[in-house]
Amino acid sequence: MKHYIKKSRLIILLTVILTVSGCASMGVDPWDRDLLAKSSMAINSSPLDQSIDDHIYFSKEAASGGRSFAGGGCGCN
Repeated sequence: MKHYIKKSRLIILLTVILTVSGCASMGVDPWDRDLLAKSSMAINSSPLDQSIDDHIYFSKEAASGGRSFAGGGCGCN
């Protein structure tokens, strides 16, 4: 029974150590920041294109998707 307790404690300890150390290096290195700061790396690099795509999508789907504007399947606003 003692052997089982020691083994389970070791497994729990290793699991905790691996879990905690898995998020230790989540930061961005200084030499990588110039690449991530480029406008092409943005989530929405072209707001105008995104707006046009949203308009076309919601016109075809006949839904506003929580964007709080009027319109239906006809494409009119």
